[in-house]
Amino acid sequence: MKRKPTQTERRTFLKTLGGATAALAAAPALEAGAQAPPRAAGARYMGDFAAPKLDKVRLAIIGVGARGSGHVRQMAAIEGVEVVAISDLYEDLAKRSEARVKALGHNPTLYFGDANLWRKMLVEQKPDAVIVATPWEAHAPMGVEAMRAGAHVFIETPIATTIEDMWALVNTSEETGRHCMHMENVCYGREELLYLNMVRQGLIGELLHGEAAYIHDLRRQMRQVDRGTGSWRTQHYIKRNGNLYPCHGLGPVAQYMSLARTEDTFGRLVSFSSLARARALYAKANFPPDHKWNQATFRAGDINTSIITTALGRTIVVQWDENSPRPYSRHNLIQGTKGILAGFPNRLAIEGVAGLKSYHEWTEGEAWEQFVAQYEHPLFKRAGELAKKMGGHGGMDFLMLYRIVECLRNGLPLDQNVYEGCFWSAVGPLSEKSVAAGGAPQDFPDFTRGHWKTTKPLDIVS
Repeated sequence: MKRKPTQTERRTFLKTLGGATAALAAAPALEAGAQAPPRAAGARYMGDFAAPKLDKVRLAIIGVGARGSGHVRQMAAIEGVEVVAISDLYEDLAKRSEARVKALGHNPTLYFGDANLWRKMLVEQKPDAVIVATPWEAHAPMGVEAMRAGAHVFIETPIATTIEDMWALVNTSEETGRHCMHMENVCYGREELLYLNMVRQGLIGELLHGEAAYIHDLRRQMRQVDRGTGSWRTQHYIKRNGNLYPCHGLGPVAQYMSLARTEDTFGRLVSFSSLARARALYAKANFPPDHKWNQATFRAGDINTSIITTALGRTIVVQWDENSPRPYSRHNLIQGTKGILAGFPNRLAIEGVAGLKSYHEWTEGEAWEQFVAQYEHPLFKRAGELAKKMGGHGGMDFLMLYRIVECLRNGLPLDQNVYEGCFWSAVGPLSEKSVAAGGAPQDFPDFTRGHWKTTKPLDIVS
């Protein structure tokens, strides 16, 4: 097809994602916190799963817009990867990425212009790995079908938007023996890896409390009315009220605490949203009165604050704000019995450590850099400079993709298992339910069915 899809075709594309996927249709309709469904006969727990080594990773990607185009370009530059297929609804996006990967020696088959061609791609190409970088509501259906087709699947954040879809991903991964990884790139940021290493070495003692946030003014995306991220993401602000994007902040803090691994896991959540004002004001100032954004009622509060308690009794504050006129921040804080690490800006205060200020004062700036140099994470030491050259949010995108390929080619467990992706993403629907109930506590489902107690801690710190 040479023409661009019509609005009707785009709506049909999104509608077909859920209803036409048999595995999702059969997923258990569980309330949050309800008893986990039994594991299917022959299925296996995937917490420490290591797939057989792949000499070459045959990669296909679904969605090459704002995120996927960067992913496929960087994957094409990594040794041991062959980009075999690119699928997108839009011809120009598919061909743009095709040109970029061809320049790196790949010859992918293109699938574009029809709502279901990504399914044909899975059947015809039989890829080893599939990246899903599409609108949020498409993540789970595409992930399920990719695993059913025999591929390991790597899904952009959030991994899904409903608890039911998260269970579908868990069950399908367990039944097929295929990886399903939530692509939380911030876990590969230099600061986040550094803090993980410092925490693992016991620098701040026993962990007690964390704070995480995603503060990013994205109102400008509303200008993408018919196509692009704003055309579908704005609909979530209209229809939902809660923490709609929790994982950038929460993922690293959950890894510091080793949640859903060995000693602790997610327990309960309460959530509150502020008034919803920013989107309506932006629409009024930038669009005519009869524009659809001015005819909509925005339900998502401008700022959402959620509090999580863990099974062990730790606490985590998770805040979300994509609406307010304020500077960007991924507030990143971890408090222990001996001290505290905090980001944006980077600083620390630790009791009784030579060379630092009193623990009543922050050590920051040049003094911070001098102190933390000895705690640089081994992965960043090994590939950090290459990652910075390759780019992608300061290199974290490339480092994540580099690690994925390294694990697949060496038969190693991935750094993020399917259960972690579901726990982190579950803050979205759980916060919506809590907000709607006036802040009533919501229990996390145990996606591991109790097996988190035997799952090894993240093993990238040696």
